[in-house]
Amino acid sequence: MPNQDRTFRSVSDQTFSLLDRVLEHHSPELEIQEVGRVCSVEEGIARVEGLPGVRTDELLQFPGERMGLAFNVSQTEVGVVLLDSGEQLTANTEVRRTGRVLEVPVGDALVGRVVDALGRPLDNRGIIQTHVQRAVEQEAPAIKDRAPVTVPLQTGIKVIDALIPIGRGQRELILGDRQSGKTAIALDTILNQRGEDILCFYCAIGQQSSAVAKVVTELQTRGALDYCTVIVATGDDPPGLQFIAPYAAMTMAEHFMRQGRDTLVIFDDLTRHAWAYRELSLLLRRPPGREAFPGDIFYIHSRLLERSTHLCEKLGGGSLTALPIIETEAQNLSAYIPTNLISITDGQIYLSPDLFRKGLLPPVDVGRSVSRVGGKTQLGAYRSVAGDLRLSYSQFEELEAFSRFGTRLDEETRNTIEHGRRVREFLKQPQFQPLSVPEQLISLIAVNQGLFDRVPLTGLREIEQSMHRQVKQQAPELCKKILNGQPLTSAQLDALVHIASSSFNAGQPGT
Repeated sequence: MPNQDRTFRSVSDQTFSLLDRVLEHHSPELEIQEVGRVCSVEEGIARVEGLPGVRTDELLQFPGERMGLAFNVSQTEVGVVLLDSGEQLTANTEVRRTGRVLEVPVGDALVGRVVDALGRPLDNRGIIQTHVQRAVEQEAPAIKDRAPVTVPLQTGIKVIDALIPIGRGQRELILGDRQSGKTAIALDTILNQRGEDILCFYCAIGQQSSAVAKVVTELQTRGALDYCTVIVATGDDPPGLQFIAPYAAMTMAEHFMRQGRDTLVIFDDLTRHAWAYRELSLLLRRPPGREAFPGDIFYIHSRLLERSTHLCEKLGGGSLTALPIIETEAQNLSAYIPTNLISITDGQIYLSPDLFRKGLLPPVDVGRSVSRVGGKTQLGAYRSVAGDLRLSYSQFEELEAFSRFGTRLDEETRNTIEHGRRVREFLKQPQFQPLSVPEQLISLIAVNQGLFDRVPLTGLREIEQSMHRQVKQQAPELCKKILNGQPLTSAQLDALVHIASSSFNAGQPGT
């Protein structure tokens, strides 16, 4: 027995010695991994089996650094949304679990860059030097972490800032038919943030490459790319990339919001985002509902837009303003996706194709547009001069429609119609020419005082530009007070009326 014990101890010692040598040369990279195989590949998706431990939304790796997201998880197979081209994937191709969720790079290195939905550069300016990454899917801030929306976000567009104001932290929907100027409003809003310390994120979803290139060129030419990041998922990209693009843009903006910065995110547009999700859902055999959209189509947009907010001071006081864009068909605002997003957002800016055809640009339909939050954030000076403008303009539109029947009109009605036509002409504004708050206010005062009523419609633009120059030259201190949010006193209002009147008189023929 003693000999057997010594033999057993000798063998045990040799075994432990061998294990020690193996552990000394163990590489941490050699970890146990679950490896599955591809059963079938379709346009934008793959079906995989052999991954019993996979979780929903887990990142999966295919050969050639291709990635996919586990969407449908069942006992027999996994439905995977491809984030790269699946042309070279075939049956029996290996698939590996990563144990991670999808993340994108965030930080200052992304400012001024053009990237895809995974944060990979598309502008030929080298790799993005950042080591900070955040998960694409994030929970929306809790109610107790939010603060009231109190600071305006000026778009530089008269009709919006005066009648449909937007606040920092608000969700304001922009909708209209195809080619009605939705992207133009978004670009003007970005251009107006120069010098405002607001970081902008423009997310193009399902757009043509040529259209996205034009937007990037405009931003670069006008110096807006210095404070803007462009996230691109064109119509040629896999539907999986189009689906995750807005969440990636929101994550990049949230990083700065958590640091106490103000950010603006534009989604252009969520109609194509819904189409991409419908395509993926139908390919993955998810049950279709209304208009073949899956039942959770409302949820994918609500969980995206609920992340925009104004954080409380304890969390830095940063804000994230969202301007989602959707496309309507034949002015149908009651369609499925438009009604979903109208109920999620805090208001909408509707662009009418009828106004567009008449040359009334931007073609904002004031009667169908509303801002449920921005009125509380509007600068005090606006309330003194823009309060009755919406009502008077709506009355003018009704009277103008009535006058087309050829009915005889009394003098007061004719004067109201002529005044309304000047108001409509005042609301017109060329693209890429955003106006400061004092410039908008001096024009509003001139309209309210009826100074334009005796001027031919063709001469309004020149006189208005003269007023803009005069208010900056003659009242610089008053302009600063207006920008600081101070309401107009009666003396200050009289001073602005005097500047407007002098500019009006100087612009009249024979003076």
